[in-house]
Amino acid sequence: MRTPLAALSVALLTVSAAAPAQADTRYFSYNATDRITQALTKGITLQVRRGLFGAVAIERLFSTTARGSADLARGGPDAARRILPEDARGADLYEVQQIGDGRGLARALCPGADQVWLAASRIRAPRPLTLNAVGRWADGTHRHCVTLTYEWRGEWQTAPASPFADAPGA
Repeated sequence: MRTPLAALSVALLTVSAAAPAQADTRYFSYNATDRITQALTKGITLQVRRGLFGAVAIERLFSTTARGSADLARGGPDAARRILPEDARGADLYEVQQIGDGRGLARALCPGADQVWLAASRIRAPRPLTLNAVGRWADGTHRHCVTLTYEWRGEWQTAPASPFADAPGA
């Protein structure tokens, strides 16, 4: 009676240990669809990580038409979510990391804000994307800064991993 339970436990442990290995990184590109988005960002490319069960998380945002990129960290305060437009409240929040080009992106999206978050609509190829920028000012208030809308452009292909990359002596 314990043998099937033990076998099931081992199988579940094996699958859960293999889950991180199944995640993959992909690059989705989008073009701006309105004048405000065009003025602020033009086109963007998102580096996303797709998990074992298909969930997508944004790791990095690149400017498609100019140099520049920003790291994004998943999560944000509930106050930032509450200030979003009604149709965006279920979106995932990502904090724009204010290092390198991320500082410039944050200032462009929410001038004067101390922290900036992007609320991303569901990311799926080949669907449009909406990003809402929310900022937190020095006095602690959160404000909605801008809504950016994009149309799907395509997915970048990446080179396959070399089988020799992890080989000893390589």
